[in-house]
Amino acid sequence: MTDNLLGMPETRLPVDPAAARLAGGDDPVTVATAYPASSLAWATLAEHALDADHPVEAYAYARTGYHRGLDALRRSGWRGQGPVPWAHEPNRGFLRAVGALSRAARAIGEHDEEQRCATLLRDSSREAADALGVA
Repeated sequence: MTDNLLGMPETRLPVDPAAARLAGGDDPVTVATAYPASSLAWATLAEHALDADHPVEAYAYARTGYHRGLDALRRSGWRGQGPVPWAHEPNRGFLRAVGALSRAARAIGEHDEEQRCATLLRDSSREAADALGVA
């Protein structure tokens, strides 16, 4: 972890073994089954469900990825706040899950959750919020 200008340590997650399988084109369901702790696998499933206009399924997938990511962040020293840099590739699964959860919450009319997730995403990584199109 490194410190930013405010003295808050950055959290950098370890490499997610699911990432290589997903990058190799493996089915995200198979990957999530093999690596259920992978935020990236759940975020990928959520994004596919959103693209297919299945917001309830997307919400469930994204929430799972979000919670698995919180577990991983805490194991890596995160204390509920501070930067989770988008530039560090292993962090992207968690950040994508938060972005997908915000989008899925909006799609099902869960506006408080949409805003909480958007705020968490911006506070964790403004770069991620911009890249994922979460306002």
